[in-house]
Amino acid sequence: MAYRNRNLASQTQRPLAPTAPRRRPVVTPQISDRSRLRGVANVGLGPCHPLTDRAANQHLQAYEANVKGSFELIVPLLKRISALQYDQDFVSKAQSLARSELGFDLPSHLLEQAWVRALDMRALFAWCVFQSHQQVSDRFFQEDPLQGGEGSNQAKHFQTFLVDCGFHLLDVSPCADGRLAHTIAYALRIPFSSVRRRSHAGALFDVEKTVNRWIKTEHRRYREGVPNSADSPTRYLKVVTYHFSSLDPSHQGCAAHGSDDALAASAGQQRLLDFRESVENSFCCGASVDLLLIGLDTDNDAIRVHVPAADGSIVLDEWLSAEDLYQETLSLTSDEAMQHIAERVEASAPKKPDEGMVAFIVKLIANNFSQIDYVKQSHAGPYPDAGHAERFIGVGIGFKEVHLRNLTYFAHLDTVEVGAPDLDVGVKIFKGLNVSRDLPIPVVVRFDYSGQVPGARDRAVTDCYRVNQAIAERYSDLFDQGLLHTFLTIRDRDKKDTSEVVGSSLEPVHQEAH
Repeated sequence: MAYRNRNLASQTQRPLAPTAPRRRPVVTPQISDRSRLRGVANVGLGPCHPLTDRAANQHLQAYEANVKGSFELIVPLLKRISALQYDQDFVSKAQSLARSELGFDLPSHLLEQAWVRALDMRALFAWCVFQSHQQVSDRFFQEDPLQGGEGSNQAKHFQTFLVDCGFHLLDVSPCADGRLAHTIAYALRIPFSSVRRRSHAGALFDVEKTVNRWIKTEHRRYREGVPNSADSPTRYLKVVTYHFSSLDPSHQGCAAHGSDDALAASAGQQRLLDFRESVENSFCCGASVDLLLIGLDTDNDAIRVHVPAADGSIVLDEWLSAEDLYQETLSLTSDEAMQHIAERVEASAPKKPDEGMVAFIVKLIANNFSQIDYVKQSHAGPYPDAGHAERFIGVGIGFKEVHLRNLTYFAHLDTVEVGAPDLDVGVKIFKGLNVSRDLPIPVVVRFDYSGQVPGARDRAVTDCYRVNQAIAERYSDLFDQGLLHTFLTIRDRDKKDTSEVVGSSLEPVHQEAH
C-alpha cells in the first residue's frame, strides 16, 4: 500500500457506481470550554441596541464557536500524534486520540507507514480539515442548526415579507473572500434558504449565468407559480455585496480590486447595470429587475447601503451607514429606532425611492444592528483576524452549508479555466495562510446536481474529476510537494441529505507490478 499525491489527476474517467450517499451519523468532537470560547466573550451579557436579538446572537455564537473550535483542535492534536510515531502501539494510540478529540479516524494507510518513514503530517492535516468540514456539513443538513432551512418558520416569514416588499426572489452575490461567507445568515440575518447565493472574487458575478437563472425563475413563475404567481406584480432583486476595511483600508480591502473601496463599489454597480441591461435588451423594459448595492466592513460587519431611487439610480460616493444609525438610535425605543431608520433611508435616495425597497433596506439595517452587537460582544470589538483566516478553499457549485466568516474561500466555477481568476486569488491567500507554515492548501471540490434529472449524478462525478485534474495541472508544483490536497464531493440539491464523498487526493493506491 502506498500513498501517491497525484493519483486523482490520472483518474478523470474513473467509473463510479450510482450508489446512494452513505448517511453519516453526526459526531460532535469533544471541545473543551477553553478551546470553544477562545477569544470569545459571552454574547448578550453587555448593553445592546434595543433592536438587537440577544437570543439569536447567543445561538449563532454557540454555533460559530463549536464549528471553528473543531478546526482549532487539529494542529494541537497532530503535534501530539507526531510525538508518538515511534511508539510500539502508535497506530492504536493515534486512532484513539483522533476519535476522542476530533470524532473521526485517521487514514490507516498513512499511520502504518510511520515505522519506515516520517509521518506525512501534511496529508494528515488535510485529512483532518476535510473530515471536520464533513462533520459540519452533515450536521447542517441533518439538524438545520441555523434554523433557516427550507420550510422553517423563519424562511416562511421572510418569504412573505419579501413578497410584501414587491420582490419574488432575492439573489445575492458577495465577494468570494472568506470574510464575507457569513453575509447572509449573520451580517444580514436572512434565512439561508430564502436567498440565492453565488460568491465571486470582487463580487463580479457572471452576467450571462445570472440572466439564465432569471429566465428559469420567471419560467417557473409562469408555469408553476413558484415562488409566486406571475400575475403578482413582484420583481427579481439582485444584490451585490462588496467589502472594505475601516481600520486598514489600504491593505485589508478587497484583494480583487487592490483594496480600492471606490473601485470595488463601482465594479459591483457596473455588473448590476450590465445584468439589468441584458435582461431588458432581451425581454424589453417590462422585464426589469431591481438592483441593490451593499458594502460590508470586514472589521465589524457593519453594512453601508447605497439606497437606490425608484428608477434604480444611485450615487456611488453616498451611502447610509448602519454603524452611524446604530449610534443615532441607541437611546431610542424599538419603534422610535425603526421610524428613524425608515426616515433616513428615504432621505438617502437620490430621488424618490420605491416603498418596498425602503422597507427591505430598513429590515436589513435593523437586522445588522444585531450583528454589530454580536461582533462587539463575542469578539471584544473589531474582529481579531482582520485579514484572511480561512480553513479551506471551496471549488465548484454548491456549499450551501457554509455560513461562517473566515471558514471558506469560495471559487464558484464550472471549469478551472473560466474560474481561474477566483481560484488564483484563493491559492495566493492560502500560500500566506498555510504554505508559509509548511502546511497544505485543502481544496474541497463540490458539484451539486438535481437527482430528478437522468444522468445528473454521473455528470457531477465527472465534473469533480475534471476540475480536480485541472487543479492538479494548474498548481502542479504545490500538488507534487503535497502542499495542495483535494476532496471531491457531490450533493443532490433536491434532497435534504448531506454530501457524498466520491474521491480524494489522499486515497491509498496499490503499487503497480513491474
